[in-house]
Amino acid sequence: MKYKLILFFLLLTGLRPAFSQQKTRLNTGWEFVRQDLGGVWEAVRPVVAGNPESVPLWDKVTLPHCFNARDAVDPDVNYYQGPGWYRTQVAVQNPYPDGRTLLHFEGAGQKTDVYIYTTKVGSHVGGYDEWTVDITQAVADFQKTEVYQKQFKGQVPISIRCDNSRDLELIPSDLSDFNVYGGLYRYLNLEYQPAVALSRLVAKAEVDKAGKAGTLTLKAVLPETVAAGSAPFSVRLLDPRGKQVAQYKGTLAVKAGEQDLHQFAVKSPRLWSPDAPQLYTVQVTVGTGAQAYQQSEKVGFRHIEFVEKGPFMLNGKRLLLRGTHRHEDHAGVAAAMTEPMIRQEMVMMKQMGVNFIRLGHYQQSRIVLNLCDSLGITVWEEIPWCRGGLGGPVYQAQAKRMLTNMIEQHYNHPAIIIWGLGNENDWPGDFPEFDKQKIRAFMTELNDLSHRLDASRYTAIRRCDFCKDIVDVYSPSIWAGWYRGIYTEYKEVSRKEFEGVKRFLHVEWGGDSHAGRHSENPDNALAKITAGKGADERAGDASLFGGSARVSKDGDWSETYLCNLVDWHLKEQEIMPWLSGAAYWPFKDFSTPVRPDNPIPYMNQKGVVERDFTKKEAYYVFQSYWTTQPMAHIYGHSWPVRWGDEGELKMVKVYSNCEQAELFVNGKSYGVKKRNSQDFPAAGLHWNVPFVAGQNQVRVVARQGKQTVQDEISFRYQTQKWGKPTKLTLEKVAEANGLTTVEAKLFDAQGVQCLDAASWVEFSLAGAGRLLDDLGTSSGSRKVQAYNGRALIRLEGKPGQTVVAVQSAGLEPVLLTL
Repeated sequence: MKYKLILFFLLLTGLRPAFSQQKTRLNTGWEFVRQDLGGVWEAVRPVVAGNPESVPLWDKVTLPHCFNARDAVDPDVNYYQGPGWYRTQVAVQNPYPDGRTLLHFEGAGQKTDVYIYTTKVGSHVGGYDEWTVDITQAVADFQKTEVYQKQFKGQVPISIRCDNSRDLELIPSDLSDFNVYGGLYRYLNLEYQPAVALSRLVAKAEVDKAGKAGTLTLKAVLPETVAAGSAPFSVRLLDPRGKQVAQYKGTLAVKAGEQDLHQFAVKSPRLWSPDAPQLYTVQVTVGTGAQAYQQSEKVGFRHIEFVEKGPFMLNGKRLLLRGTHRHEDHAGVAAAMTEPMIRQEMVMMKQMGVNFIRLGHYQQSRIVLNLCDSLGITVWEEIPWCRGGLGGPVYQAQAKRMLTNMIEQHYNHPAIIIWGLGNENDWPGDFPEFDKQKIRAFMTELNDLSHRLDASRYTAIRRCDFCKDIVDVYSPSIWAGWYRGIYTEYKEVSRKEFEGVKRFLHVEWGGDSHAGRHSENPDNALAKITAGKGADERAGDASLFGGSARVSKDGDWSETYLCNLVDWHLKEQEIMPWLSGAAYWPFKDFSTPVRPDNPIPYMNQKGVVERDFTKKEAYYVFQSYWTTQPMAHIYGHSWPVRWGDEGELKMVKVYSNCEQAELFVNGKSYGVKKRNSQDFPAAGLHWNVPFVAGQNQVRVVARQGKQTVQDEISFRYQTQKWGKPTKLTLEKVAEANGLTTVEAKLFDAQGVQCLDAASWVEFSLAGAGRLLDDLGTSSGSRKVQAYNGRALIRLEGKPGQTVVAVQSAGLEPVLLTL
């Protein structure tokens, strides 16, 4: 019921319109070419079919669109970094006399030039902040030309060049553990504004610690192009149910820059929190009649405090921040996630129990922030000063500009509690000089700038110990049980780090898991690890080769191990009263150019869901600790074959937030167990039971008060032992929605499936159809490591016209004709 109320509230409040004037998303009618042109003329010159002017060939695309929708995870190539061009034609008819026509970019990567016909009207550097280009005069001039009517038939040609070429004087660094994408990968809007319009509405909602006295201070920022004068304005304040609680009318001095509007006193406001994300609405109208400008913003009243040497307080009460991270990345589209995709992702996080998110490692879409406000997810948002060291004046000016833009553009969001100034700034490599004192000096500049722009929020960085005293909140690098140490050291290591800083928050912990890979002995690698040496990630730890023993290199990358690691961390976080919070890294698998050797090449596989939203088992571990809506999940829904000796007792784990659960195996009850968060694993809901050779059915019935929830799985239990793989098979296992699923399996010389085989397998296709590959998922990659001696892929094909092949080093390839 809780999530139904949240979703109802989300629909009720909606996504805030930052601009309420006539605005249209320019999603369709675009063409794209992934290369450079000789100049903008090549995008707009008259073309006759078959003539030299018809090349290069352009592809039809829709926005949002990313250069690297597929090649970011292509196992055989480096992803494309360079220029690309977009073009379209639109009808421009501004209804406001003396009004302005704008192109509003919600984000484009990474350097962008904009043209109306052959006139360059704007440029921007930075792939993540919003920006606008005023095309009013360029359109008016073009509409006077003969070519406007004859060649373009009353349409205005827009050409846009995006460029994500490698550039050492650009942040983020290409050493970063994520792709620096190119393209118009966020929405682009055509907007009409009247002569007097706001470029920004600043709404500062404050409340005292007791939650009794609230104030709302409103300021208007007008553009440089506005003509001096005066205009009447009015402000309405609506409560979370839409009832007007205050209004004000006055006269605005129309001039460029920031102007005071009004300050409301709000007695006992309804407070914003993760459990009740109450949002007020501010409606501002400037001018009258048909020329009036209107803008609406959502605001929330809440009081935040990171206690020195203590926890985080929201509205005067402790709130344990239960968090994760988000990259703007998805299967098949890369950074070009649509609004429905973003909404699905954020709702999945909320349903997992998240109340905090760090947006890594750059300003993200306004849609994300709106959803955090309405769903009740607190936010750490940061600029992409990530790895590589410190560049020169151009580099530093960009960082300051992006910090300014991020704070100004997202200032009104009640969800935001922290502005992040950097990530892993102790990581050199982009410049010959690595000067810690210069990095400290620049970090101090950013910290001061952030506090000048917004004194109400905290600043933070992650992993740069020589700067940890500069910012308000610090997160060291603690990867207990993955890059260093063992996971049972987590609380001890965290306490030591906590004592060394003013305010401690632990962001980034976890481990990789190859979706579909499971283990009967997941913790074996821990025996190789030396405890007591710390758990901080160090240079080279992410490599799969060389160096000291570590689970990230020597472990099995199973979902089973990750569930144990997560389970232990969450159990410990419940008994750390001084902890402000922690954020698991990340929510979803994402692509990265610096991990070509991972089981899915070029994928960071630490997510609790795959790159296409397929849930891994760890998702339910979080849900069992962080949610109250009764749930129960038996570990192993994606584990079709378990193994062991006949009669051997095997562990069954149930992740549930219910007070008790009863397990049934093949119809027989193995008793009721009570949940105890400190009884590891699975909070005491684990049973050691025998399986029968062949098929087994396992069911759990969990109870919370009068409510009952159930879960059930079936699997085959294999008692036969196997040797090394000697044979590969390929068969069709499913067909649905026009897609065929094929499965490759590895067997030994005796025909026994090799259930721990992690061999590389590679799929290919000939004839009609195509593989659904380059998706960055365990079943959407043509080159992938096997999970428990098998691997799947989906494809489009035609019976008798499609041949699928699979091969693995040292084994005979196999062909399958559909």
